[in-house]
Amino acid sequence: MTDSKRRKGLMAASALLGGVLVLTACSGSDDKASGGDSSTQAQADEAAAKKSSQADITITPKDGSGNASINNSAAVTVTKGTLTGVTMTTADGKAVSGALSADKKSWKPSVQLERSTTYKVAAEAKDSAGLVAHENASFTTVSPANSFIGSFTPEDGSTVGVGMPVSINFDKQITNKAAVQKGITVSTTSGQEVACHWFSTQRMDCRPQDYWKENSTVTLKLALDGVEGASGVYGVQQKTVTFHIGRNQVSYVDAKTKEMKVTQDGKTIKTIPISAGSPEHKTYQGVMVMSEKFKETRMNGATVGFTDSDGKGEYDIKDVPHAIRLTSSGTFLHGNYWGAKSVFGAVNTSHGCVGLSDTKGANDTSTPAYWMYSHSIVGDVVVISHTGDKTVAPDNGLNGWNMNWAAWKAGSAV
Repeated sequence: MTDSKRRKGLMAASALLGGVLVLTACSGSDDKASGGDSSTQAQADEAAAKKSSQADITITPKDGSGNASINNSAAVTVTKGTLTGVTMTTADGKAVSGALSADKKSWKPSVQLERSTTYKVAAEAKDSAGLVAHENASFTTVSPANSFIGSFTPEDGSTVGVGMPVSINFDKQITNKAAVQKGITVSTTSGQEVACHWFSTQRMDCRPQDYWKENSTVTLKLALDGVEGASGVYGVQQKTVTFHIGRNQVSYVDAKTKEMKVTQDGKTIKTIPISAGSPEHKTYQGVMVMSEKFKETRMNGATVGFTDSDGKGEYDIKDVPHAIRLTSSGTFLHGNYWGAKSVFGAVNTSHGCVGLSDTKGANDTSTPAYWMYSHSIVGDVVVISHTGDKTVAPDNGLNGWNMNWAAWKAGSAV
């Protein structure tokens, strides 16, 4: 190869290499050769920044978040400026009402959000120079499958008897009991110590060592929002409930004497003849709490296992008057109009309930059953003895008083 050919080959290779370098570099060209100025873009960026608003908007939850709380997660805040507008909508465009703080530094929804719903938030703010800033975000709230709630008794604002525990039933199994229990507090104006006991992974009751003090006020606080009750399952409740304890009424049923003594503040105010469970169908013994009241209700033996050979209930009375529930398994204190008046105070004839003389229709105000019904409130205590049967289970109804204090506290998760 001649020197001239060698030089031409090197020049061609050099040109080709140079072309490759130009094609693969982001900004490798010579600005002077292209007629550009390297400072031009930087100057333009700096100028644009100087004209931008200093207001800094933050939207929570972060854009793209999932399993967001329905109570506290949604919020818009701003620093170095004030909010001039916030809109929050569901994915289908339904507006969510909200409130701007007095200083216009923050905004929150004024309603509880829905579960398993996607929300979009658009916010606008101005800085001291009047320059406008914008921010947008979208998030999805926790789904029912990934959340739990607790149904509780008694109701907010109610007046109940001295035996009424706080009973919470969860709609999901709780495996992290300690975390959930720490999110629940029960306090009383009487100053009594209150302890909670887990009967299962879905039920927790709370009570003091002895009955609540009459005329006290009890407060239940549920701070479960965001609490992980089981793997991937979070609480959504944030609520405060208060209820009042009424007069101290405890009734004592003696199946041997077939009498019930009703006491208030330790003094007997009424003695009522009764008919308890027969020898074949004894009544549970122990401390029982009134959990429901019905002026009239249907009682069908088939629902509690009392059936004839044809499978139908041994009894089916569609208008039992003045019925007060004592257990979830079907023990009631109720009026009886179908039995002879002579059995009350003399013979135990029932299928396990405690019967009081009554009149069909539940409108006769002169009957013992009417008196008992009208003088009782949910949460009053009935103590039943001398039936010959076993003591009622603590979780059969609201009857945790049949467990001693040490055993009760042993059921706490904290």
